[in-house]
Amino acid sequence: MSHQPLRCLVRGSLNIDEFFHVGDIVRPGQTISSIRFERRAGGKGANQAAAVARAGGAVSIVGAVGEDGAWLVRNLEGYGVSAANVTTVQEVTGRAIIQLILHKGENYALPDPPAQSDVERHLTGISHLLLQNEIPWASTLAYLEYAHTQGIVTIFNPSPLPTDTQLHTFPWVALSWLIVNEGEAETLLRVMGWNPRNHGIEEEYHTNWPADDNLRVAFSTLSKLSRCEAFALKGVVCTLGAKGVLASMCGLREILYVPAATLQGNVRDTTGAGDCFTGYFVAGLMQFGSKPLSKNDMVDLLQLSVQAAGMCVEKNGAMESIPERADVEARLSRN
Repeated sequence: MSHQPLRCLVRGSLNIDEFFHVGDIVRPGQTISSIRFERRAGGKGANQAAAVARAGGAVSIVGAVGEDGAWLVRNLEGYGVSAANVTTVQEVTGRAIIQLILHKGENYALPDPPAQSDVERHLTGISHLLLQNEIPWASTLAYLEYAHTQGIVTIFNPSPLPTDTQLHTFPWVALSWLIVNEGEAETLLRVMGWNPRNHGIEEEYHTNWPADDNLRVAFSTLSKLSRCEAFALKGVVCTLGAKGVLASMCGLREILYVPAATLQGNVRDTTGAGDCFTGYFVAGLMQFGSKPLSKNDMVDLLQLSVQAAGMCVEKNGAMESIPERADVEARLSRN
């Protein structure tokens, strides 16, 4: 890839999140009244694009909204996201219906599969491609595979997790970075298989890390996963919520651990924390360009991303709770 301005393309979903404030989760067949209703911009693609922009990265998004979603596009543009390639279709925009912390719904996506000419046009001048799993699978593969042929850094946050068959046939060779949570990592390990005879002995748990059984399990999972052939030559980041993050990277024969950020106040809403982390992580990768990351670089990047996610949960909402880069760095400097 030639020397060019670094820009991330997010090929992902744009949703309208509808929040119904209720006293308890509605049970099947039950009718209850909500206390309050809110409508906010959402979708993992939109959230992560906004986070890249908030973290200081140049970012564009390709996706679709219905005729009722013009405000969502304006909202993204207000965060600094280029939405010139967001298509308006004669459908309603996808909804995520949220009762307290219960998520359900679906999103509208562009026709499947995409025209190759559109894929090539959208990826022209792009240095980093960020994908999730809320759009048609064929579209994800088309963008990923073409990006790989162009030397573009590719990042995949497979949420919701693809089917076992999709995981088995996924072109892992085309991927640069994988970002998963601990549950997704466990499923990946089960699907991809683990054989100590072929993959070697897993790394020993660090004695200076917290004596936490769940952290030990996540460490063991990532240690094994990073030794599977599909992931051996790429970076794998495993988010652990309130426990922090684990990561492996090509060329570094150890698992890195960064604890969760210290909060100022209570946890108010975790809806956007994972997307905030991912966006900050990708923006951080962009800063390094083609330069290989050192261990210290990776630790600094993880600390920045964890701090951003921690500040995100101190506020309500998803996209609107993503902090500005300057505020994240200021908080880090005081810790």
